[in-house]
Amino acid sequence: MSGTARPPAQIFIAAERLLDCVHCGLCQQACPTYLELGTEMDSPRGRIYLMRALSDGTLALTPEVVRHLDLCLGCRACETACPSGVHYGRMIEGARALVAEQYRRRGRERWQRRWLEWVFPYPRRLRALMAPVRLAQRLGVWPLVTKLLPVAAMIPPADGAAPLPQLVPAEGRERRRVGLLAGCVARVWFAQTNEASARVLTRNGCSVVVPRAQTCCGALSLHNGSRDAGLEFARRTIDAFPADLDAIIANAAGCGALLREYGELLADDPAYAERAREFSAKVRDISEWLVALGADAPPAVTPLRVAYHDACHLAHGQQVCEQPRALLRLIPGVDLVELPEADLCCGSAGSYNLLEPAMAARLQARKVRNIESTHAQCVAAANPGCMIQIQAGLRRRKLNIPVVHPVDLLDRAYRGLPLLG
Repeated sequence: MSGTARPPAQIFIAAERLLDCVHCGLCQQACPTYLELGTEMDSPRGRIYLMRALSDGTLALTPEVVRHLDLCLGCRACETACPSGVHYGRMIEGARALVAEQYRRRGRERWQRRWLEWVFPYPRRLRALMAPVRLAQRLGVWPLVTKLLPVAAMIPPADGAAPLPQLVPAEGRERRRVGLLAGCVARVWFAQTNEASARVLTRNGCSVVVPRAQTCCGALSLHNGSRDAGLEFARRTIDAFPADLDAIIANAAGCGALLREYGELLADDPAYAERAREFSAKVRDISEWLVALGADAPPAVTPLRVAYHDACHLAHGQQVCEQPRALLRLIPGVDLVELPEADLCCGSAGSYNLLEPAMAARLQARKVRNIESTHAQCVAAANPGCMIQIQAGLRRRKLNIPVVHPVDLLDRAYRGLPLLG
């Protein structure tokens, strides 16, 4: 894999970050691709070797190098395992920006990435695309469509939830005033979870502001190597939310992790640096916020065995692990069982399952095997991508186990409804 091309340092990554890694290898067993493939260059340590060689100009962006970088899920499990505090997520995003700028992909691959960035960050475009899907689901021909086009089986059914108003007042005395990130894909495919989030927050004394002007957070663009587009989405998100809120609440792990990084991402933007730091300091995952607030316990429900899957960008990106479990334990009747390899990526990773379907399928099957071993009746996960990926895997195995957001369960318990509707 030798070569002579030297990438410009200013668009790649600061050299001192590459030197943070002491190559101890403790990250290896946390890396999903290393666990599946067992190859050094498909581990965090191996990829850091590649990135350092690219930065030094001793390695060119060959198809083989790009392949090793592409296979990384960006799950950041290596960061949790690393004793040296290496910020691997920043490194791989820097490398992907370099690939996007300097490496010419094959036609189909190039257009697939452009199409994903053209559709998913924009709810109106995604809704338009979903119109024929919803028609097929209503006409009962959807099973036939998914047989002909298996990837279509991942599309969740319509939940019928209406868009949230811009302000949902607190029930009773207002304790806090928070903003809710509605997301882009989540606004279309998981509007019901947004509704549940608003109800749970208001039930616990929070007035919820849902700015209509909010856009995609920028995660999809940044993970795809489109740094400029990602930063522009970040600026628009900051502009959309009032500055006087007590917190910015995210119910999607991937979005929440990126919101927390706005301060660092926009540190060199004189117009946004200070506002981005203040914005990021207010970001909380909804489970983290509710547990800190002391959420009310709901009435007892029919017993249900629930397994919790740690979304990567919640467990590793935000170090939020215990709070979603505490929220589930708050529901009398929920029997929370620990999932083997609970914090190992399910293969979703943003658009990874569409761009790297083979590896995504291996990790999906591994996750499903672990779920089966728990005999759980339900799986809880706090990220829309994980919910889609795991549900598709369970469906493929013909297992009738629903995958829901912890807040959906808490909301149903508050409303006196069966947890599985």
